[in-house]
Amino acid sequence: MIRLLTKRFGELSEELRSHISSLPLLVLENLSEALLDFTSLADLQVWLAAIDNQ
Repeated sequence: MIRLLTKRFGELSEELRSHISSLPLLVLENLSEALLDFTSLADLQVWLAAIDNQ
């Protein structure tokens, strides 16, 4: 997942990389689908914030 996000948006911060690496498999699967709709790194950050608030 990190490789896909880096290819799409460029180098990710260590904080984002760590956050994504700690996500459970089911959430990573959902992220892989959501990534198709992201147009910016901000979309990823909003998506992660929504997951954290669940």
